[in-house]
Parts: sequence; structure tokens; C-alpha cells
Amino acid sequence: MDVFASGAEQVVFCSDPASGLRAVIAVHSTALGPALGGTRFHPYATEDEAVADALRLARAMSYKNSLAGLDLGGGKAVVIGDPRTDKTEARLRAYGRFVEALGGRYLTACDVGTTNADLDVVARETRFAHGRSEVYGGCGDSSVLTAFGVFQGMRAAAQHRWGEPTLSGRTVAVAGVGKVGGWLVDRLVADGADVLVTDVDPAAVDRVLARHPGVEAVADTAALVRRPADVYAPCALGGALDDATVAVLQAEVVCGGANNQLAHDGIADQLTARGILYAPDYLVNAGGVIQVEDERHGFSFARAEAKAAGIFDVALRVFQTAATEGVSPAVAADRLAEERIASVGRLATIRLPR
Repeated sequence: MDVFASGAEQVVFCSDPASGLRAVIAVHSTALGPALGGTRFHPYATEDEAVADALRLARAMSYKNSLAGLDLGGGKAVVIGDPRTDKTEARLRAYGRFVEALGGRYLTACDVGTTNADLDVVARETRFAHGRSEVYGGCGDSSVLTAFGVFQGMRAAAQHRWGEPTLSGRTVAVAGVGKVGGWLVDRLVADGADVLVTDVDPAAVDRVLARHPGVEAVADTAALVRRPADVYAPCALGGALDDATVAVLQAEVVCGGANNQLAHDGIADQLTARGILYAPDYLVNAGGVIQVEDERHGFSFARAEAKAAGIFDVALRVFQTAATEGVSPAVAADRLAEERIASVGRLATIRLPR
């Protein structure tokens, strides 16, 4: 893999034989400020696979933080291992020492395979661990505002497509009802939507149905995408929108919380060709990073929620720009993010957390 051709500013390989830590930290950009991005703990098959994922995710964070209006660049870390068996205090603390050694160029937080409690351990070794438990003054579970932001993006999509910023009377199909998907269902039901759900974990579906008996469970994602719906909300794994799925998708709008939903760049154009409005994932799921970023200032949920509500306006701008310029919303969102990095970032310096 040609790391120098990736566009990343810095890639750090972290090895601590005593604890067994093997990790990669990728700093894509510090043009707008220190690079913020979570730590993913995953059993990558190869070192190249881990590096590729860190680079891809770090770049996405640069765009997400820019579009969210945050004075932050993008970065990501991956720890190689199974979080169920390989996550130890020694390994997390060793990782924290590597984060600290970067002096604030990279700010870490939670991601797949890590929790608020894990970040509390990492923070014993570094000043630059965020997304901590509320008992330590942290922001707690960031999935709350992630779901809120997705809901705001969905409202904007409804405004653009149907003329009203509500899902009332609309059918929304949610794939994946873990933390983010579960919170999203709560918002949708409260707004008057008819909701279909599926999840590989039956217990997750049962929890949703216990709260909302009117929600309908569907056997699996393959069946869900074929059901007539106004909105499809992928809230589980990345790559949810591939060629086969787009070909059979019955929804008019795609807006969900999952990261990296497009299996390849051409999917955005396929959705546009079919008349399906796509809400770029890194735009609408930015509520979580907004929640984590607020922790740096002494966390206020009300302040973070007010900022996450702005996702509605940004999403509406993206949809309108895409329509005016004749491009997909994915392209329009990328352009807006790049414009801010270019206009603000060229004058920016790295602002280290106090």
C-alpha cells in the first residue's frame, strides 16, 4: 500500500509487545484544527487491511468535521484484535501513551469495538481522549445525538422531496436497530411515521417492539429493501448500498446512521439515476461527533443538541445545491466540505486542547 499517495498527513504504527498492542493512527488533515476521530477495535486479517481502513476512515472524518462546522481535522485509529477477547487495560493504556505522544495532533474517541468506559482507561495515559463516561464529565453515549442528527437529515430530505419537514404518515424502513437505530425509531414514532425494522440481533428488534408495539419487524435486510417505503435508513454496517441493493430498493429517500454506506463511488450516481434522494452519511450522522466535540468545552447536552439541529439546514443546502448543479448529493456534500477546508483551513493553525 502506498501510504504517501493516500493524502494523509501522518500515519503512526503503534507496537507495544508487553501488552500486545498493535494499532495504526491515521491523521488525514489538521487544516481546520486537531484531527478528531474514534478508535476502532477490530480483528483485521492483515496489517494492510488495518492501514487501509484507518486511512479511509480518517479522510471521512475530515469531511464530516468540516461539514459539521467544527474547527477540527480528521483522523482515525484502529487497534488490531478482537474486542471481546483482546481488549485489556494494559493494551488500552499503551494505546493512550501513543495518543499522548502526538501532543494533540490527534484526539481520540469511541468507535466500533470501543466504549465510553474504554476511553476512561485510555484517558489515564493521555489528555486527548474524549467521548468519556458522564461520571468523569464526559458526553456519555454519543449515539443519542447521532440518531438526532439522522432524524434532522431525514426531515430535510422530506422537506426537499415532499415539501414538509416531517415523517408523519410516511413509511420508514430501518436496517439495524442497535443504539443509533433504536434511538432513531423513537424519534420516528414520535413524529408519526410508520416504521419497519430488521436487525441480525433478534434481541435488538425485541427491545424496539417492546417500546413500540406498532412497529413491524421484517425478516432481514434483503426483504426490507424490497418493501415499499418512503425512506430507507441503513443504520448497521458500511457498504449497505451496493449494486444489488440499489437495483431493488423501493424507497424514495435514503438517510441512515451507518458510516460509509456507498459500496463504491458509482452508487451515488445509480441512486440519482433511479430518482432516489441520498442523504450523505457523513453529513447526517455527524451528531455524534458534535456531541463528542462539545466535551472539550465542558459538556452541555443542550448546547450540543442545538448545534446538531443545524444538520437540517446543511442537508437542505446540500440537496438544493445538488439539484441546481445537476450532481448527486454525495458530490455536493464533498464540494461544500472541501470549500470550507480550503477557505478556512489555509489560514488555520493546529489549536491544541487546553
